[in-house]
Amino acid sequence: MDTLTAPDRAAAARDWVKVLAPYRVPNTARSLSEIAITGGSFFALWIGVWASWVYGFWPGMILMLPAAGFLVRLFMIQHDCAHGAFFHQQSVNDWVGRVLGTLTLTPHDVWRRSHATHHAGAGNLDRRGIGDIKTLTVREYRGLSLRGKLAYRFYRHPIVLFGLGPAFLFLLENRVPTSSAWRNGVEPWVSAMGTNTAIAGLVAVMIWLIGVVPFLVVHLPIVLLGASMGVWLFYVQHQFEDTFWERDPAWTFHEAALHGSSYYDLPPVLRWFTANIGVHHVHHLCSRIPFYRLHSVLKAYPELGQIGRLTLLESIGCVRLTLWDEDIRRMISFKDLQKTQS
Repeated sequence: MDTLTAPDRAAAARDWVKVLAPYRVPNTARSLSEIAITGGSFFALWIGVWASWVYGFWPGMILMLPAAGFLVRLFMIQHDCAHGAFFHQQSVNDWVGRVLGTLTLTPHDVWRRSHATHHAGAGNLDRRGIGDIKTLTVREYRGLSLRGKLAYRFYRHPIVLFGLGPAFLFLLENRVPTSSAWRNGVEPWVSAMGTNTAIAGLVAVMIWLIGVVPFLVVHLPIVLLGASMGVWLFYVQHQFEDTFWERDPAWTFHEAALHGSSYYDLPPVLRWFTANIGVHHVHHLCSRIPFYRLHSVLKAYPELGQIGRLTLLESIGCVRLTLWDEDIRRMISFKDLQKTQS
């Protein structure tokens, strides 16, 4: 049970930033090797799936699953590049991120800005809407019309959140910078259209090499699986029962980072595939730490491993959590809400 007052919790969270500062230095050789291993494995598995389809070896199609896992890992490398954490020079981070964005279907510069907005306001009830999953408070939900409640329930349904939603996000929404944050300036459009052009060129080459049907049969399921995995990771890292939400001026960045992000304690294999993104509370507290140093942080400071810890089995229960209750400061389900009304 946390007995610290809100100011004490905020101060304790802020103190960790100085402690973690030495871990922010990237290792160029390690970063390059991570790209080579991840990218090489992805392409090798992609070819394996294609060969299985061409030669009728249907059991080989199961390779789609690890291929999707490596696609997620490529996205996590792009994610580190967006934070300027993977290489010393920001320009190198940006260009590596742009190249990877062609594979992850994510325009790097647009996503970098959106994700920075997410980090700057995560857990702030007065700054929701960009780079996060829509979350209503109990009072907000109760104030909706019947149509609004049905729309929110539809949005928060697992099939939509982890199936239809990821497909829409990566295949369609990422093609145009539609957010209100991008109404001014040409940079988002250059990023989005440049990425679209590169994607179109890559797709055209692949179709020319292997044909339309083989390309779609192989690549589309891998992309959709990877998209769903990515959204699930993002969801469970902020949508857990004891997460942190607060309104201005009580909201503080460091407290929200440390207590509003989970430590998703995954088995070693899944931890590797997801590039330690489960150590999300440390990442939010100090986003310039390369992913390959995050586990070292937990080894050096095991007390961080007790904050917001969530196991793989426990994370399944997070799917039912849909509303933030400001009175009890917990995420609750629609069923929980009905109990309070009966």
